[in-house]
Amino acid sequence: MLVWCLAMPGGMLGALSRLMANPQAWIEPSAVFAATVLVAWLARRLLLHALDAWATRAQSRPGMILVEALRVPTLIFIAILGVHFAIQASTLPKSVTTLGPKILEALWIIFFTVMCMRIARDLARHYGAKIPGALRVTSLTQNLAQAVVAILGILELLKDLFGVGVAPILTALGVGGLAVALALQDTLSNLFAGFYVAVAGQVRLGDYIKLNTGEEGYVADITWRSTIIRSLNNNLIIVPNTKLAQAIVTNYNLPEKPMSASLRVDVSYDSDPDQVERLLREVADRASHEIAGMLAEPAPSAAFDPGFGESALAFTLSFQVAEFASQFAVRNELRKRIFRRFREEGIAIPFPTRTVRLEAPAKPESSDRPKI
Repeated sequence: MLVWCLAMPGGMLGALSRLMANPQAWIEPSAVFAATVLVAWLARRLLLHALDAWATRAQSRPGMILVEALRVPTLIFIAILGVHFAIQASTLPKSVTTLGPKILEALWIIFFTVMCMRIARDLARHYGAKIPGALRVTSLTQNLAQAVVAILGILELLKDLFGVGVAPILTALGVGGLAVALALQDTLSNLFAGFYVAVAGQVRLGDYIKLNTGEEGYVADITWRSTIIRSLNNNLIIVPNTKLAQAIVTNYNLPEKPMSASLRVDVSYDSDPDQVERLLREVADRASHEIAGMLAEPAPSAAFDPGFGESALAFTLSFQVAEFASQFAVRNELRKRIFRRFREEGIAIPFPTRTVRLEAPAKPESSDRPKI
């Protein structure tokens, strides 16, 4: 329709040629455009200044998000508004003055939808991070929030520009839904599995998890197709959402992030078990206030377990760490402190020994039978 309108002799191109031949016809539309843009720009500046001052004074993150989202699109809205009033004040043909506002309305809906999509994404991320007890927002959640806004914008665009109602669209989607579901079976399975994982709250962003297939690490993101896990080696493990939903998962951050860890210590059979337990507790109690990632509450404990070994007495030192990854650095520091303390106290840490007995072979029995 737009190409036809431009190509017609009496269309927009023809109207523009007539306006070029009569420059005075540009004066009124140009004046209307300039006045509209000036007034709207001043109103925009006052509005953004007021919103920015309120957001800064109230330390409101949603207010700051709204200000940043309005900063650029409002300039486009001002231009659209100015062009609309200029067209209405011009001497263009009726076909142009009728089609022009529809095109401008479509552009306004498109840019307004894009602006609302950005606001929905930023607000979802903000409230997911700030509300106590709320889950951290994944890429899947942000994309779903943007998709809802985009669908509403498309429906409004079809209704206003083409007069298409919602009911025929829903009917068409219902008829073609089966074919789409069959064609995108794997994609939809991963999508709904990811949505279930994100909503269930049993696997969250930042949690350290381990699958029954051996993969483990921190959950970095949950997308529409896969869950991204970052291992301790800083490598990314990409697991399809359907596989994650079906796997046996150990979440080391639930029901709470702090967790217990243990360290085995072997000493000589000549050592006093009560003295060893006391020294282990003293070392651990002091270390709990000095080693990063080790917790003082509940207090560390030592036990004569598993007990009697092949070449040593085995003890277990139990302690609390702030999170799963902290236990490795804590164990390293505890081993050094225990070794130095045992050396001061004269407690030996044995190494495996084995006693080998060599026996001479038995002599063959002598025979009393006479030789022939």
